[in-house]
This record gives sequence, structure tokens and C-alpha cells, in this order.
Amino acid sequence: MESRIYLVSLGCDKNRVDGEIMIGTLRGAGYNVVNQPANADIIIVNTCGFIREAVSESIDLVLELAAYKKEGDCRGLIVVGCMAERYRKEMSETLPEADAIIGVGEYDNIVSTVDGILGIKATRRENSADPYLTRLAARTDDAVPHVAYVKISEGCDNRCAYCTIPAIRGPYKSRGIESILEECRMLVSAGAKELVFVAQDTALYGKDIFGEPKLPTLLRKVAETSGADWIRLMYAYPEHITDELISAMAELPQVCEYIDMPIQHSEDSILTRMGRAGNKKAIEQTIRKLRENIPDISIRTTLMVGFPGETAEDFRRLFDFAGNVRFDRLGVFPFSREAGTPAATMPQQVREEVKIKRLNRIMGLQQKIHFSKQHGFIGKTIPVIVDTPDESGGYAGRTRYDAYEVDAVVRFTSRSRLSPGQILAVKITDQDGYDLRGEANELAE
Repeated sequence: MESRIYLVSLGCDKNRVDGEIMIGTLRGAGYNVVNQPANADIIIVNTCGFIREAVSESIDLVLELAAYKKEGDCRGLIVVGCMAERYRKEMSETLPEADAIIGVGEYDNIVSTVDGILGIKATRRENSADPYLTRLAARTDDAVPHVAYVKISEGCDNRCAYCTIPAIRGPYKSRGIESILEECRMLVSAGAKELVFVAQDTALYGKDIFGEPKLPTLLRKVAETSGADWIRLMYAYPEHITDELISAMAELPQVCEYIDMPIQHSEDSILTRMGRAGNKKAIEQTIRKLRENIPDISIRTTLMVGFPGETAEDFRRLFDFAGNVRFDRLGVFPFSREAGTPAATMPQQVREEVKIKRLNRIMGLQQKIHFSKQHGFIGKTIPVIVDTPDESGGYAGRTRYDAYEVDAVVRFTSRSRLSPGQILAVKITDQDGYDLRGEANELAE
């Protein structure tokens, strides 16, 4: 019987891509990937190590799954990913449950590591020289095969004072355009309808290869050759969003009227302390350009409250900024004091209770903004992509203005039986908190 592998990925979409690459590589080497840890000979935990809460979640899951070494068939537990990279030395001393620890730059060792634990000496051949092209074998198990994440670069050159990613993932390194195009074509041919571009900063794509960002070029080529219905941009830093990129987004019908543009704060003094490259005026100018050129664009951003030195006045201005800009989608996070980052030792640390109070105030404001914007869809007929059947007997899907598992959903009824990935015209009839309700009209062409 083939040896069985169970792999679980925690954290961001980029980690999910890494997990799919490893699954594809293992399948290509002859291993059988299973969906339950109790049935696995080898358990792999693809960890997140970005902030303390993510590390705690990763450790808890490792310890939980380690029980299968005594209660199940598990012969080896492998810890991979960001936490493994960041805390390799500490884990080797304090986490004896792990039989192997693999960092983010060592995923090509996953087959030999599994072989070693199982005592297999035969050399196994992998599917492809390009690891991204092994993903197809992993996506046969995907519950949402119509949504595919495409990691267009690795690492980060920014030196934000609060962030551990450059230390974990290394410098920014773009993938070649042809590799991305081939992967996109393969994903679409396998059933993907929506391609989601992810990276630490998608807008910077190509700068290290071509001397200038080439995301507009990549978008045009993927739109022309992949066959994707929707293309979505995540994690585009505002300082790298150019007029050329905005024009490409506006001109290409496949590109969703959506951008995830993390800004973290509005005030120049805080942005400087954070090590961010932009400033308030430039951020406002970018937002204005996006909305002028793509009038119905949905702009998602993230804000950080409680960064060292953030005064009550800084927060008041941030609050007013959020109220004036009225972001379509917004996430707010309290500053996390991460060991090894410059911000961890900065003076004027903000008390945890103050951070939470500030977070709740902005989220309360954003709830009102979000509800108001969602109410504006009532009575309109808009394209919706089907994600899953709904527990009420209908379906759950999303508009072009919402990212999967991140933003709002549309719950709608249909007289026809639908499949994930179908795109329909749905008449919005009501609002249900953050989400919308509607009735399917006809297939959108």
C-alpha cells in the first residue's frame, strides 16, 4: 500500500500555495495524500510565524497532531513553513514531537525528508523542474477549484519596523513571466475561473528582473492568454501602484474592480516610524486616481492601531481619515510586539487595552460604512460567482468586489442547479448584515 501523507496549511494565501506545491511534489513522487490525519503515515504542518498569535496556533496544532504518533498510524511529524524558518533552533530544542523541521527555502527537500523518515532509499523523480507546476496534482482535492491563488513573487525588500517577513522569506524575488503564464493556463484548464495574484507586494512585481515594475504587462498577458474569467489583485502597496497599473486594471475586463492595498496608517509621523515608504498625501492621491479611473472599484485595506508612539491625536486623525475615505473593505489589527523587529524595542509602547479600544472604534465606524455601501446594491443586478451550496438550500457566491474567504458573500436562490465557478446575474433583494441576498436571473455572458 502506498504511504499516506496528510498536510495542513495555516496562515496566508501564499502559505496555501506553498502547501499545494508540496502536495503536488509528493504525489508526483508516488505518495498518496489523504484528507484525515488519523489515516496518515506522515503528517506535515505548514506553519505561520508572522505574529505571536499565529505562532501559538501553529504550536497548538503541532501538539494536537502529534498525538496521532501514539493513537494513529503516524510514523513521522514534519513541521515546515514560516514558524519553522523563524524558530528552527528553538523548535529543535523544545518540540521533540517534530521528526523534521523544514524552512521556507527548503521545500524541494520535502520528498527526501519523507523518504528518510519512512526508511525509503530509492530516488524518486519529481513531476517538473518548475515547482509551481506541480500544484495541479494537489488541486484535485480543493473544495473551491474555481478559485486559484497565483504567487507571482517571493520575499520582500521592504523593511517595515514591525514585520518579520523579510527575515523569514528573504529578499523580493519575482517569478519569470512565462512560468506564471504557464501556471495560469494550467490552472484554468483544470477548472479555475478566478485567478488571485498574491505576493508580499504584487505591485512591485518584476522590479528585480526588469528594473521597473511589470505587473501591468503581466496582467495583460494573463488576461490575453489564460482564459480566466476573473483576475484579482491582493497585497498591492500604494507607493507602487502606478498610472500604468491603474490603466491596465481599468481596460482589462477580466480584472476585477477590486484591489487589496495595505496602508497600515494615515499619519506621516507613524508611517515614518513604521518604516513605510509612502505618506498621507500620496496615499490619498492613489485612492483618488483609482476611483476616478475605475469608478466602481472596491478598495480593501488594513490599518494597524497602537504602533509605538501613536498618540490619541494620531489615532483621532486616523479615525477621521477612515471616515472620510470610506474604504469599501477594511481590516484593523493591533500592533504585535514581535521579537527581533525594531518596533519591539521602540519607546512609547501602547497599552494592550488602548489598542483594543482603538481597534473597536474604527471597526464600529467601518461597520456603518460597510452596511451603507452594501445597502446601495439593493435593487441592482450584478455578476456573482458561485462558491458553494448554501445551508438554506440556495447558493453562496461573491461579487467582483469581494475576495474569497476575506470579504462579503451573496446568498441567493436559483431555479436551476448550479456548480461552483458559474457566473450568473443576480438581482440583489436585501442586505443581511455584512452580506447580501438575491435571486439568480440568468447566466452572465
